[in-house]
Amino acid sequence: MPSAFSRWDSPELRASIYQFTVYLPGGVASVFLGIWLSEHGIPADQIGLINALPTLLLLGLNMIVGRVADRADDWRTALIGISIVSALTAIPMYFVSEFWGILLVWGLCASSNGLVAPVIDAATVRMTRRNGTDFGVIRAWATVGYVVGAGGIGLFLNVLGSGAFITLYVAMVVARAGLAFLLPRFRAPKPQVTLAGAAPEAVAPPSRLKDALQPWFVLPLLAFALVNSSNAVIGGFGALLWHENGIPSYFLGPLLGFAAVGEAVLMFVWRRFGGRVTARNMILAGAVAGLIRFTIMAFNPPVEVLFLTQSLHAFSFGMGYFGVVHFIANWTNEANAAEAQGFFNMLNMAMAMLALTVFGVLVEFFGAYAFFYSTVTSSLAIGCVLWSLKMRPPKSLVG
Repeated sequence: MPSAFSRWDSPELRASIYQFTVYLPGGVASVFLGIWLSEHGIPADQIGLINALPTLLLLGLNMIVGRVADRADDWRTALIGISIVSALTAIPMYFVSEFWGILLVWGLCASSNGLVAPVIDAATVRMTRRNGTDFGVIRAWATVGYVVGAGGIGLFLNVLGSGAFITLYVAMVVARAGLAFLLPRFRAPKPQVTLAGAAPEAVAPPSRLKDALQPWFVLPLLAFALVNSSNAVIGGFGALLWHENGIPSYFLGPLLGFAAVGEAVLMFVWRRFGGRVTARNMILAGAVAGLIRFTIMAFNPPVEVLFLTQSLHAFSFGMGYFGVVHFIANWTNEANAAEAQGFFNMLNMAMAMLALTVFGVLVEFFGAYAFFYSTVTSSLAIGCVLWSLKMRPPKSLVG
């Protein structure tokens, strides 16, 4: 990999720079948003709705945007457009302070932000497979960006208070929009058309995503979505719950950042040993880690134990997500890569919306015991992967 990153104009380096910005806004929001909303008098059940609305919007948008991105001349064009829209929709946050206004504006703001990740990941995994480079190293920079957002910029919560949230968030999305123009072209150059290639019998039939949507294919995606819905809960309620349960504010950012550090380390080193694990077994390992992690959190452990449970994020998210990305890439093709990733994101958002809505109500009555919801979803996820493996066992390390 050194040669791929040694030149400023290398596509891997330029993609890595942009990946660093993908989760910066989310990292800032994970520390500041819940407390900012609480200080505006928004109760926990309404905070759940505010966090859930973007996922509802993304349910309808993800596959549509993915399909449009696949039809564009290159995924770079779609990413520039999405990044600009995400920056513009954040600005109205300066002008809202009550529930309905925040619900509407944050819904638009966070949903446009959520459109970035599936497109850049689909584009990057295709580019690295074609170039023989390491997707994990490039994707890890997105996690590093989250660490900087949550664990670094999040420290400003203790200094500036939650009132700095909007300005910090806007700064992150504007920076990402600017850096989008550095993105490389991701698609392979189109082959020259010849008379033989133009012959009707030589034209490949169109590839349709719905042909791949068999139960054995959908179940592993659903499994990860079930586990990852609890990561959405951590982003929406983690800092607020820990703060209310006596965790000092200066630990909130580092707790969120520590989870992402483990994820980044796993992604940086994954190529050295990940080829020995099938995609669905990666998802299964993530579900088991999620079961352990969130069950422990339900008992409101001290901060030292929270750091240990947060380290399991490397597996409950990092390994599971790698499994999903490679599973999709193994069983789809470039003609529907972003659309397939969008379908997965639609499942992801549906489970996150359900979790955020239900969790907001459970927190009102049960506090930290609400994390037993995640125990149930992680158990269901394990069952989904095992069922898929029974229906279609992997024939090689691609499955």
